[in-house]
Amino acid sequence: MEKLGGPGAGIAIAAENLFPPIPSEIILPLAGFTASQGSFTIAEAIFWTTAGSVVGALMMYALGAALGRRRMYAVWERLPLVKVSDLEKCEDWFARHGTKAVFFGRMVPIFRSLISVPAGVERMPIPVFLVLTTLGSLIWNSVFVLAGYQLGEQWERVDQYASTFQKVVIAAVVLFVCWWVLQRVRSIRASRRAVDS
Repeated sequence: MEKLGGPGAGIAIAAENLFPPIPSEIILPLAGFTASQGSFTIAEAIFWTTAGSVVGALMMYALGAALGRRRMYAVWERLPLVKVSDLEKCEDWFARHGTKAVFFGRMVPIFRSLISVPAGVERMPIPVFLVLTTLGSLIWNSVFVLAGYQLGEQWERVDQYASTFQKVVIAAVVLFVCWWVLQRVRSIRASRRAVDS
């Protein structure tokens, strides 16, 4: 990190949006620790990592925009257990809560990168997307960079707490998906029984 400097930290964070295995929960506190060693300032660490977050988010937004609603519906129709009406409900929800989803989504593991895709598909106005993404990323990045700065050589402790939070989010997502699939299978079986009878 000392050799890469602030811009290097920004590039790493931008790449994290495209390659989730690169965890920001490690890069950000490491950038804070490096700043505490005088390689660059804490302000530079926060600026460059936030800039990287925004650039990465824009790439995901562009991916969603390139996919478009027509292709998204075409892909959705081929998926098992889902209906077009499910996608329509998702679109309606995003139309009502998209701004909150983009802002808070930047502070939730897993969703941090993915939330930019539906924003692109729905063509959220770029200025609005940029403001929400910048603010959400600034808060998230600042917390982790400052934690690394304060902990110094013990910056790796940040990852321990972040990993626990991420596991909780993953577990919640898995449980929700399992519940949803179970409900959908039951609904399909009930429909078939009604037809057979």
